[in-house]
Amino acid sequence: MEKVRAYIEKYHMVGTEDHIIAGISGGADSVCLFFVLLELCPGLGVPFTAVHVNHGLRGAAADRDEAFVRELCGKYAVPLEVFRVDLESISKKRKQSLEECGRNIRREAFELVCAKCGGTKIALAHHQNDNAETLLWNLARGTGLAGLCGIRPVNGRYIRPLLCLNRREIEAFLEQRGERFCTDDTNQDTEYTRNRLRHLVIPVLEKEVNSQAVRHMNEVTEQLLEVGEYMERCSEDAFRKYVKTDETPTRFLVKKELWEREPEILCTMVLRRVLELAAGQARDIGRVHIRGVLELFRKQTGRSLDLPYAMRAVRTYEGVEVYPEQDSVPQAEKKAYPLRIPGETRVPDMGMTVFCKVFPKTMCFSMKEIPQKEYTKWFDYDIIGTPPCIRSRQGGDQIAIDRAGHRQKLKSWFINEKIPAKERSAIPCIASGSEILWIPGRRMSSAYQISSHTKQILQIEIVKEDDKAKEL
Repeated sequence: MEKVRAYIEKYHMVGTEDHIIAGISGGADSVCLFFVLLELCPGLGVPFTAVHVNHGLRGAAADRDEAFVRELCGKYAVPLEVFRVDLESISKKRKQSLEECGRNIRREAFELVCAKCGGTKIALAHHQNDNAETLLWNLARGTGLAGLCGIRPVNGRYIRPLLCLNRREIEAFLEQRGERFCTDDTNQDTEYTRNRLRHLVIPVLEKEVNSQAVRHMNEVTEQLLEVGEYMERCSEDAFRKYVKTDETPTRFLVKKELWEREPEILCTMVLRRVLELAAGQARDIGRVHIRGVLELFRKQTGRSLDLPYAMRAVRTYEGVEVYPEQDSVPQAEKKAYPLRIPGETRVPDMGMTVFCKVFPKTMCFSMKEIPQKEYTKWFDYDIIGTPPCIRSRQGGDQIAIDRAGHRQKLKSWFINEKIPAKERSAIPCIASGSEILWIPGRRMSSAYQISSHTKQILQIEIVKEDDKAKEL
């Protein structure tokens, strides 16, 4: 327990104002995490809430795991949120593998509970063996420095307190305490890549090469993480020094001085960041594309290169300019439509109608009354300053991302959500001045949510013209 406590302190995982949301599947790793938090949270002065996702894949076994987690949380009076989903159906609908879709659904569940309960940190039960598997997987597929760093102990609000333990230590901890846990039979199925690494590769390394192979791999990822963080800071400094962008912001000029003065490793890191920002995502941007842009610095003015996501890089006198091809054609600005409150506002160029109504919050109000629909939201009407309107994005827009009031530029939010640059101007926003209240179907501002101080509720409902036509 002291080992985990020291690890939490080393990476500053938890502060006194935090509320931890913990993923508890019922397996050995997550049960260990449960008891670690149960023991450490009171001393740290923070509450924690458990989340269990039943994917509906394993029938009675999945129901058994859910019942086990319910019993565990009930026994120790730990709040629990359970999600039951049809993973197979959702994965087909989203055209994702079961593994990818499962990860996304769990992440969505954690984020929902954070929003509901005021959670600030999300604790996951990854340990050293998971990290070793990730390192081997990344190496085998091909990776850069980021992939060699493995699983990060802290990544935004996600924390992994058990990364200082290996699987044997976790099982020994539970055995010593006499605690039960569930076993997922699919973890033995070597059809999955991770399971092959877990059962066929790592045991050979530990038996035939070095019994401490997992620990040594984790030590390397920690060292590389430090190197990576240092290089990221250097990259940020170089980006500010050598890259110019406009307010759109989709056009980037990388000055030729970057290539002339800085080492190639730093040039490639800056160029990767430029391409990801211009595209709004990173998935299909590889080393070959970065190399191609780097080569442009050696070529004459006017030479160009086509890139993924309909981007283009062009050699100019000042350096290399990167932009989505559609940015070369100016788009007509969409007007802002002030919302009629109460009333109906038709938005013809967005193909939708906005319905607004205001009503008082009653004495017997329950948070369960708040609609969870994608296109119907409730807001604290009294704290909205500038009369709201519906419009497309504008320079200077920002959105509150947590109840503490931390704000993020809308540009940065789009980038973090990996929304392609070409789609951003078409996304409607409910705005009050430069404050974004709601990005319909995607994100609501944390600053205007209903609270105990709310007196009047503003309901905004958006109906797309296609949906209205279907009703007729």
